[in-house]
Amino acid sequence: MSRSLDIGATGMLAQQMNVDVISNNIANMTTTAFKKQRAAFLDLLYQSIDRPGSTSSDAGTTVPTGLQLGLGVRAGAVYRMHGQGAIKVTENPLDLAVMGEGFFQVDLPSGETAYTRDGTFQLNENGEIVTVQGYVIQPGITVPSDAISIDINSSGEVLVKQPGNTASTNLGQLQIASFVNPAGLQALGDNLYLETDASGAPTVGNPGEDQFGPIRQGALEQSNVNVVEEITDLIAAQRAYEMNSNIISTSDEMMQTVSQLR
Repeated sequence: MSRSLDIGATGMLAQQMNVDVISNNIANMTTTAFKKQRAAFLDLLYQSIDRPGSTSSDAGTTVPTGLQLGLGVRAGAVYRMHGQGAIKVTENPLDLAVMGEGFFQVDLPSGETAYTRDGTFQLNENGEIVTVQGYVIQPGITVPSDAISIDINSSGEVLVKQPGNTASTNLGQLQIASFVNPAGLQALGDNLYLETDASGAPTVGNPGEDQFGPIRQGALEQSNVNVVEEITDLIAAQRAYEMNSNIISTSDEMMQTVSQLR
């Protein structure tokens, strides 16, 4: 009886975490460039009462299947799915979307480099292109105060027009980074990620070249959360939680019946 109580408890804890992950996805359904997460579960150790393949007689016969009892479930991982989100046109010249693989590089106050798919950029008091938190984008590009317009092409070149000049001035080249395993990046919040041993070292290059996606100016990548899928998963998780709760209730009733035997 106590085994089934423990198994039901592990199932309830697992589904509670599953609901937590789904809730976070739904809460961020309108967060720019948010990547949805999924929970993965593993079965726990098995209690081997009769091991498969063990000898069942002195004639050399073996047990074909044995007798193993599972002890429940545990969380194995919560992984992030880096599929492309829909592109929303904003017409803001400093809104940028990566159309494919790649992350913008961000200088943090700590000196570390963070990575983001959120291209909601602005200019700070020095004319530098920064994130909404004020962090400078690598490589640092300063836009002159007299710039009439800012054009960023698909290759990441930043071009401005200034009074008295018919030709555009090239201020520099935005570069993006890609990872062998982007799911291994550490999420910091604020749409920022950090490199880890699991993600591997970044490969940096120009947008539109090799494996890097081109940049689209005046657009933002939306969250890749599919609300219909999340609601369906939420209902399934709720039902699984209820069934594990029923296991505990049934085990309790069975123990109560045994305790009342005379």
